Amino acid sequence: MNYQKLDAALATALNDTQNLEEPSLGVFIHTESVLDLAAIAILESLGVSGVSSGKDIFTATLSPNAISQLSEEPWVKCLKRSQQLRLVNQRKSLGSFSV
Repeated sequence: MNYQKLDAALATALNDTQNLEEPSLGVFIHTESVLDLAAIAILESLGVSGVSSGKDIFTATLSPNAISQLSEEPWVKCLKRSQQLRLVNQRKSLGSFSV
């Protein structure tokens, strides 16, 4: 695994993952802008959808083994963890209080 291509959040998540074969990590895959047919075939075999040579960022849910494989590919620039965002000012409803 080429840890230089992983962001800190993804590296941490990989250390916390038990099953190396289960696709459980959402990632952004940053690639070279021009992909050859072999690179496209690799991405598609890992379940990445919408792969075309004109795009350079893809999203997918991958297993730790797939992430390791991609990190070794020369046409992959970096892999970043995708996390669900929440609104900063979103509060849990506590019900209405009256005084």
